[in-house]
Amino acid sequence: MRVRTAKFITSLDKLAPFPGQGAPEVAMAGKSNVGKSSVINRLCGQRGLARVSGEPGKTRLINLYALNGGELVLCDLPGYGFARVAQGEKQRWAAMIEGYLSGSACLKRVFQLVDIRHEPTQDDQLMVQYLRHYGLPFTVLANKCDKLSKAQRARAQQLICRTLAVQPWEVIPFSALTGEGTDRVLELLDALTQPPTPPEGIPQAAPEGSLQER
Repeated sequence: MRVRTAKFITSLDKLAPFPGQGAPEVAMAGKSNVGKSSVINRLCGQRGLARVSGEPGKTRLINLYALNGGELVLCDLPGYGFARVAQGEKQRWAAMIEGYLSGSACLKRVFQLVDIRHEPTQDDQLMVQYLRHYGLPFTVLANKCDKLSKAQRARAQQLICRTLAVQPWEVIPFSALTGEGTDRVLELLDALTQPPTPPEGIPQAAPEGSLQER
């Protein structure tokens, strides 16, 4: 998939109707300061699309973006695991995230971001449990891979696989700085926008209003 255009749609404090709803949705999840905004900007080819902040916990709403005129909706979920926030606020964020994951009928895949330099946290593990509980396909993006050597990266990926109970092919090393991993992610996005192929030998349904229905 080539992202030709990307536009901010709206911010939500809970799952609700929004312009363009009905298109396939993909979501970015991860702890605060893992680099979700930078990853979104890299994938969309727009440096300032998602606001990047050095201060964790800045994304406090569900931010939605329309790709290619609404062909796909990209959802930036609030970061979790930020310590310097009141417990009530943490619970509100958790309810917002879980409400979206459980309630969006158009959500097709979640990209779970982790920092490849560190072992996934308990919050990361809990998020993956949520995704499995709701039967949501997900891919782990091991962000900031440019910070490690080839040998360090291999060891880090093994640790991620053990901690999150995922297979190596379910982890994509990613760098928002160099663009590594971008092509693999865009291939997954492209698959979500393609019409399903009918099983061999089964005729496709006739278009509404066609001669076959008359």
